[in-house]
Amino acid sequence: MGDKAHAHPGAAGRARAADHPTSVRNVVLVGHSGSGKTTLVEALALAAGAVNRAGRVEDGTAVSDYDDIEHRQQRSVQLSLVPVEWDGIKVNLLDTPGYADFVGDLRAGLRAADAALFVVSASDGVDGSTRMVWDECAAVGMPRAIVVTHLEAARADFDEMTRVCAEAFGGDDPDAVLPLYLPLHGPEGADGHAPVHGLIGLLTRKLFDYSGGERKESEPGEEQLPLIEEARGRLIEGIIAESEDETLMDRYLGGEEVDVGTLIEDLERAVARGVFFPVLAAAPAAEGARQGLGTVELLELITGGFPTPLEHGTPAVTTVDGRPRELKPCDPDAPLVAEVVKTSSDPYVGRISLIRVFSGTLRADQTVHVSGHGLGDRGHEDHDVDERIGNLSTPFGKQQRPVSHVIAGDLACVAKLSRAETGDTLSAKDDPLLVEPWEMPDPLLPLAIEAHSKPDEDKLSQGLARLVAEDPTMRLEQNQDTHQVVLWCLGEAHADVALERLRSRYGVQVDVVPHRVSLRETFGGRAAGRGRHVKQSGGHGQFAICEIEVEPLPNGSGIEFVDKVVGGAVPRQFIPSVEKGVRAQAVKGVAAGHPLIDVRVTLLDGKAHSVDSSDAAFQTAGALALREAASGTRIHLLEPVAEVSVLVGDEYVGPVMSDLSGRRGRVLGTEQSAGGRTLIRAEVPEIEIDRYSVDLRSLSHGTARFSRRYARHEPMPPQVAERVTEEARKAS
Repeated sequence: MGDKAHAHPGAAGRARAADHPTSVRNVVLVGHSGSGKTTLVEALALAAGAVNRAGRVEDGTAVSDYDDIEHRQQRSVQLSLVPVEWDGIKVNLLDTPGYADFVGDLRAGLRAADAALFVVSASDGVDGSTRMVWDECAAVGMPRAIVVTHLEAARADFDEMTRVCAEAFGGDDPDAVLPLYLPLHGPEGADGHAPVHGLIGLLTRKLFDYSGGERKESEPGEEQLPLIEEARGRLIEGIIAESEDETLMDRYLGGEEVDVGTLIEDLERAVARGVFFPVLAAAPAAEGARQGLGTVELLELITGGFPTPLEHGTPAVTTVDGRPRELKPCDPDAPLVAEVVKTSSDPYVGRISLIRVFSGTLRADQTVHVSGHGLGDRGHEDHDVDERIGNLSTPFGKQQRPVSHVIAGDLACVAKLSRAETGDTLSAKDDPLLVEPWEMPDPLLPLAIEAHSKPDEDKLSQGLARLVAEDPTMRLEQNQDTHQVVLWCLGEAHADVALERLRSRYGVQVDVVPHRVSLRETFGGRAAGRGRHVKQSGGHGQFAICEIEVEPLPNGSGIEFVDKVVGGAVPRQFIPSVEKGVRAQAVKGVAAGHPLIDVRVTLLDGKAHSVDSSDAAFQTAGALALREAASGTRIHLLEPVAEVSVLVGDEYVGPVMSDLSGRRGRVLGTEQSAGGRTLIRAEVPEIEIDRYSVDLRSLSHGTARFSRRYARHEPMPPQVAERVTEEARKAS
């Protein structure tokens, strides 16, 4: 890498359509918000000649937004694609959000890529969420490299950051995380800070000076050589340790000088196999300059060390009925298998889909089959339809450059796919296939909304449908118990962006209202009730009297109705009417308007009239009897309880368990998990964990995850029940 002649401007620039999978590199940039991912993408585009002035990639996203929010802010919360070309290689740079709320777009970027660049700020270090993503990449063997940014910060220390990265990412083998270059500092300024203006290549012992705006190569001075040798020795040993040539280490330790070309080849193979993780430094170009610090070295690493789509495994593929299907990896001539990794809507173009082609070739005007994707529980339709591909294009900023086809291994955009959503598979219409879906994070923050006005109400349903079609990490719920429309989101920022998109993109103004959980009622003891419905208003009257007894049943029993009428006091044809009235009233509730459950209602006696009794009259009498019985005993409010599992770093176990107890939770147990983490299992009332996703993130510094599932309803403590009942009265 370091000894290669870097590309000239004429050999680089905006990427053309790839003609073979070996000429493609798909790279996702990962890092926390503020680490400098977007700035780095722009610096790489400038160095490659794709733009002619710094910062000109105003919106490199494949799915351009024209919201009132500024383009750059939009890019910070969504996946974006910037393709460039270097040494004849098309490099698809996938910039992902750094905010934890947009982990769905991060996962989509990981799915579309074959390698990852972890961007770490020298002034901020490595946060817990970045470590978790590193572990995800490690689990699937994705090749990775680390880029240190913000070296211009006053307290930035590249050597210290390299040590931190080795500790955070190296696991049992910190020598697998080593720098390829050392920063070259200029003279100290008045503040005592010596700015970085170049790099020292450890393998080649070359200096690369960027102070003039383009990389200039030179030889190091005698005084600099001792600084290089120690780091160079560690790097060589780290590379040789991963070499496929088992004799190389012995030869090196025996004093043999290993050829630099051999070391670079071994380095590239180790990086591509995901067993060695080089650390580099990068900085944007100064005003008027063409190449930012380290951009050439980084492009060389991407094109020389990162794997081609042929070398990286593809997801499992099945037929639509679930039978496994073997396909030749990344073959442009094989059957078509492509996946929608991102969906968005453009007010001028309509729906735009970012596609990764895994097999075959996707062509403009081709008719394909859309299959997917098993997210019906989140408000997303399953698809099994044919659609015609419209325009194919390669995005760059706000521009879309038309292409005639996209081969296996490449990425492109498809306009106006009306049915396909994120996660759906595109395949040949006569050979429908389905790609195994990637893991979608479960949205756990509820956002209850109402239309702001009647015109908004008319547009709300369509706006919500489009919103969830773009974002599979969002779940739409029409709660039948509380009659609320609930958007389940990943966090507050995710919710804010959803509301803004509803307003600005789909013209729907909504109001956020308090989220209500599905409470229930039950009897606290045995009680009797008499329902009397007697009216005479000319013609046929209404006459029905019934006497019932109600008793509580164990949790989960529902409503049980028992007939113990003797002597025909209530004619047989009206007994089902009494039951119907009782059950209808139970749905409405008997105290605070919540459904009644877990009781046995026994019909004991009653009276009827030969002319004035009717089905409707006995339904009304049954309801009245149940309400009277409720007035004679204590009614318990039942609240839903969730089984909660929290995976948290060992250092946060105490605070998390204390917090769960403060939420009226019962800790059921703990067990050790891999990576210095603990799994905590607890039962917690759902009313106490409405905002738990936000609070847990704060409590654990973004490193914990949790899941929840409904367990049962159980009695709410009297003081809490009184508060909830009083709030319900005020609201009504």
